[in-house]
Amino acid sequence: MDVMKDFLACTEGSGLRHFFYGGAEGVADALKDSVLQNYPKTEIVGTFCPPFRPLNDYEEACLLAQLQETKPHCIWVGLSTPKQERFMAHFVRKYLDINQYWGHGLTLFGVGAAFDFISGRVKQAPCWIQRSGFEWLYRVYADPKRLWKRYTVNNTKFVFKILLQLAKF
Repeated sequence: MDVMKDFLACTEGSGLRHFFYGGAEGVADALKDSVLQNYPKTEIVGTFCPPFRPLNDYEEACLLAQLQETKPHCIWVGLSTPKQERFMAHFVRKYLDINQYWGHGLTLFGVGAAFDFISGRVKQAPCWIQRSGFEWLYRVYADPKRLWKRYTVNNTKFVFKILLQLAKF
């Protein structure tokens, strides 16, 4: 989230065009409003809130048409992990020659929950918790129904795999 805010601040008024992809219904539009309030010279050319599943062919065609029309330089992807990584990998593989559409580089940024935080939809942990390395625990406490599995099951598997690798198994 900090990288996104810093990047938007540094590129405000530069002519870079930004596109917000992700979030629950209305979150990308709320993010756009929040960003324009804080960085009024930022050029946000579109938003797209996908369904909670992979895009079908029609939805993908609509997204591509919107991107071809608005020609963003930066696409900010605010989905959960690993959904955003899968979307970006699919998008890049399928539309690798996208520069033919608007003649400049395109960068995709996976920013996870940043849309929710910057738009004000979700409260971020206090700075002292962020600095302590326990923001994940704050987030589980704030939204246990959605995040408990990610942080308990998935992270435990990850740590176990690291330990196996360190033990050379």
